[in-house]
Amino acid sequence: MSVEKKLEDLSIKNPQKKQKGKAKEGATKTQLRLDPEPEFLQSRIQLFDELKAKYDAEVAAKERSPIKITLKDGTVKEGVAWETSPFEIAKSIGKSFLERQVISKVNGELWDLERPLEADSQLEFFDFETPEGKRVFWHSSAHVLGEACECHYGAHLCIGPPTEDGFFYEMSIDNGESFVTQADFPSIEAVAKSAIKEKQKFERLVLSKEDLLKMFAYNKYKVRIISEKIPDGTASTVYRCGPLIDLCVGPHIPHTGRIKAIKVLKNSSSYFFGDANNDSLQRVYGISFPDKKQMDEHLKFLKEAAERDHRRIGREQELFYFNEMSPGSCFWLPHGTRIYNTLTDLLRTEYRKRGYEEVITPNMYNSKLWETSGHWANYKENMFTFEVEKETFGLKPMNCPGHCLMFKSRERSYRELPWRVADFGVIHRNEFSGALSGLTRVRRFQQDDAHIFCTQDQIEDEISNIFDFLKFIYGLFGFEFKMELSTRPEKFVGDIETWNNAEAKLENALNKWGGKWEVNPGDGAFYGPKIDIMISDALKRWHQCATVQLDFQLPQRFELEYRTKDGQDDLTRPVMIHRAILGSVERMTAILTEHFAGKWPFWLSPRQVLIVPVGVKYFDYAQQVQQELKGLDLYADVDLSGNTLQKKIRTGQLQRYNFIFIVGEQEQNDKSVNVRNRDIQELQNKNEAVPLVDVIPKLLQLRDERRLDNLL
Repeated sequence: MSVEKKLEDLSIKNPQKKQKGKAKEGATKTQLRLDPEPEFLQSRIQLFDELKAKYDAEVAAKERSPIKITLKDGTVKEGVAWETSPFEIAKSIGKSFLERQVISKVNGELWDLERPLEADSQLEFFDFETPEGKRVFWHSSAHVLGEACECHYGAHLCIGPPTEDGFFYEMSIDNGESFVTQADFPSIEAVAKSAIKEKQKFERLVLSKEDLLKMFAYNKYKVRIISEKIPDGTASTVYRCGPLIDLCVGPHIPHTGRIKAIKVLKNSSSYFFGDANNDSLQRVYGISFPDKKQMDEHLKFLKEAAERDHRRIGREQELFYFNEMSPGSCFWLPHGTRIYNTLTDLLRTEYRKRGYEEVITPNMYNSKLWETSGHWANYKENMFTFEVEKETFGLKPMNCPGHCLMFKSRERSYRELPWRVADFGVIHRNEFSGALSGLTRVRRFQQDDAHIFCTQDQIEDEISNIFDFLKFIYGLFGFEFKMELSTRPEKFVGDIETWNNAEAKLENALNKWGGKWEVNPGDGAFYGPKIDIMISDALKRWHQCATVQLDFQLPQRFELEYRTKDGQDDLTRPVMIHRAILGSVERMTAILTEHFAGKWPFWLSPRQVLIVPVGVKYFDYAQQVQQELKGLDLYADVDLSGNTLQKKIRTGQLQRYNFIFIVGEQEQNDKSVNVRNRDIQELQNKNEAVPLVDVIPKLLQLRDERRLDNLL
């Protein structure tokens, strides 16, 4: 594993505890930069300059031999080893082309644009719109943020990686005695923008572990990272931009001037190495772009995302809440439970059509089960474990081992395969408290989990059936989706030949499916390769929910067998397919809440109809209408409060009822209702009364067809 990967995998979590200490003063209120500046800045630069001079001399002594540089389109360029750089090649292609490029890749390795090529090379370029370019751009921006925090606070930096939607830097201020506040953001941004204006070059330097320890001796966090993550006798790299010099494998953009817009978004606290026993650090998040218009668009996107935040909507619509008495475990309120049950009922209906059988399995198992499955060695730190009568038990983090026990509970025949078992059992995973986030990251949840035990010959058909299942369910929500094949990770169980066979089976199924799919190398589960399904919501954000995992390992570890021919002793192992469509019901509810912005389609809505009587004398009729609708399994409420008619209607609109039925004298006499449709502006005022007997079939049709529109 590379040093960069090791640093990113520190996974430092946000401790949810009360901030201690004080807000940083001095530079915060009276100046942008500390005066005098921190002593470590100049001593660090002095050592860097000394070592850089030696390194440059070594490079100058390298042989300048002719090399061939092959571009992605097959074009071959001539160059000189240790002189020609990707920057020069990009410049020869065109000025506008050069200005768009963020980073290059040389022989499969990401490479600074201005770093000289060392031998014959396969060369690619990446702009900001590519995943590689975006990641490098935001990594470089993190260094600018780190520079600002060093100059403004005198902070001791820890790590500053890019994320999926920006970057952050973690640091200690005044030995943990001071912390960042939102009032500091303009000052941090001002220092960062000053660094950008200076067009500070990113300079790369290779240093031995000994020199690294010397350079960062002032910073106990860097010392520990270097000591633990960089093997003795090896070297790593640092990058300099302006006064900042940081431990980093890079690569980076040519200079800070490439950043045209930068903004500090939020701050939080975190634990060093993600361990609550370590120091509490400050984390500052930011975002940047190579174009100011992109920043404006992003801030607009963030505003809309905040308005759709499932935590806000869940609170406003009284769907669910969380309590510190059980962190990471959702309390589903009545209206939220309606959504939850509608989702699980949808799956149960499809299970009956598609040949699945639902089972119920225990929540806790003896650790011996997890040792057999391999989870004890590979997943124990994510489990809740405890002692019972001198035996160690664990709450299940997944259902698959229990289903293996079920399969093995009696003799099985090939005639029973494929055996499709579904389980909505409660699952617990021991997530760090700082990682918990609404419904998207919880400790207690349920999945629409299923496992298919089948023969080798049935694999591709079963996976095709799962793809059809996915297409149907996601179509109901209006989701687009794409597939990723995740292959063997570094930490895996089983032999490579079995893994290769499993990956080939999934690849064949994906090719037969015919849709677009990509390879995600090294991201498979420890027991087998998988297909991750990404869905795109209304804001064009991608979420990973569904998964299809092919498993040759668990059947072998549990010694599962089935009889191949009647009356004979031929036994063989089944193949196990792990499958989830919604994934976690909690996470899917969060995604759907934000996708629909709380305006639920009728069939999924927890508030389908609100009946509003115009006066007390019509209460009885309003309740009659309610009871008739409830008798048809429709969610109907009636407002019998003392509020004015307009306030009742406004309250119903704010609560996002699909339909509001106004009833008064005419409606009572005619057995009718005056319908106001949530999604049709022209129907927000008084309309013609419609006989209830005509409205009810249309409501039932809208629900049963599971349409996304709200039309009767």
